[in-house]
Amino acid sequence: MATRTFKNKKAARRSRVKRSVRGKISGTPERPRLTVYRSNKNIYAQLIDDIAGRTLVAASSLEDSLEAGNPISVSQQVGKRLAERAQEAGVEKTVFDRNGYRYHGRVKALAEGAREGGLQF
Repeated sequence: MATRTFKNKKAARRSRVKRSVRGKISGTPERPRLTVYRSNKNIYAQLIDDIAGRTLVAASSLEDSLEAGNPISVSQQVGKRLAERAQEAGVEKTVFDRNGYRYHGRVKALAEGAREGGLQF
């Protein structure tokens, strides 16, 4: 894989950490990978089966049915919504992929919301 140049140190660090984490974890049909993407405004989460190369379930803060609030509470709602959809798809256990982000703030709130919804990781 070719090395990428980044404009700032934070993006370069996240890319390095992301590569390291993804080398260790992989999603299977029985235990898909729960991956998180965080932009400045929104947060997105997906359950991915890496063997088949497909997304099983997705949820994001862009959905209309979520209650407005502070970013932490919205992230927690996204986690709960993802867990509900995962239960409908027959998924109970996942592998958490924080995607190079620190396990803090919105990423932590999403994970806690998914746990409250019934996902195990």
